[in-house]
Amino acid sequence: MTTQSVENRGLIPQFIHYLTVEKNASPHTCRCYQRDLEGFEDFLKNSGLVLPSSAEVEWGKMDRMAIRKYLSFLHRKNKKSSIARKISTLRSFFRYLNREQMVASNPAKSVSTPKVEKTLPTTLTVDEAFRLMESPKGLSEKVPPAGRKDKRLRDQAILELLYSSGLRVSELVGLNLKQIDLDLGIVRVMGKGRKERIVPVGGKAIESLNAYLNERGRIKDEDPLFVNFWGGRLTARSVGRLIKKYSRHSGIFRRVSPHSLRHTFATHLLDAGADIREIQEMLGHSSLSTTQRYTHISLGKLMEVYDKAHPRSFKNVSGKSQENH
Repeated sequence: MTTQSVENRGLIPQFIHYLTVEKNASPHTCRCYQRDLEGFEDFLKNSGLVLPSSAEVEWGKMDRMAIRKYLSFLHRKNKKSSIARKISTLRSFFRYLNREQMVASNPAKSVSTPKVEKTLPTTLTVDEAFRLMESPKGLSEKVPPAGRKDKRLRDQAILELLYSSGLRVSELVGLNLKQIDLDLGIVRVMGKGRKERIVPVGGKAIESLNAYLNERGRIKDEDPLFVNFWGGRLTARSVGRLIKKYSRHSGIFRRVSPHSLRHTFATHLLDAGADIREIQEMLGHSSLSTTQRYTHISLGKLMEVYDKAHPRSFKNVSGKSQENH
């Protein structure tokens, strides 16, 4: 197929279908890709770029200059991380079109993106994590309306499971009852790329989940594990809101998110001596380098252990020097 005969209609949906079926991308990822591509398409239409007489974007006539103009447009109101993601989306989209012979080349391939400083979310101390886990018990709630449950048991089960197993929030809200085995103390998680992994569930999390499920009553294996007041599946945004609420109630005024508990889970395991490859397996990271980011957080703990243990550390040498005097 030549670039001149490319039809615009349906190319974005075709790409999203490819991501879903062939790449096993999550619904959240597909929504993000679609939103980014539709935003780019709107920019092209409003700018009058690569528009034939039909007033529809002709992707086959896209060039590097159009991408650079879009990049300049993005710099006005977007963060570097957002810009980098949008350009990455375009690279993937045009790579797909090029592979399918719908465009002659990938115009986004050589466009440089802003360098994004890699930062990790807030990591809680052990004391902060314990206070957060217990916070639903100490938070007074209004008497729930007739037919509705006290949400504190659900909320504590959510907090405990996130900290106990290091789940992504998307994995947590996607859980069905059948995926968790409280007798064995495991949860089967469907992670990125539709890859299933088995993760341990701690004793405190099992207690909280049992209390929540006992109050909730009889449910089917295919039902969502965590639901809202109306019985629908809980959303990631709702989980983020409840963590923010309980963080403040616990006296933690830094920004704490569901991902903060995932990072806290990994950091506390690493500090306690867990093998990094075992942590990688539990987190579902395909690359060890992703897991190794947590070693930076634990550097302070590492130095503390070194100073106490090594006979030639600065602390020990200084101490002996003072004793000799």
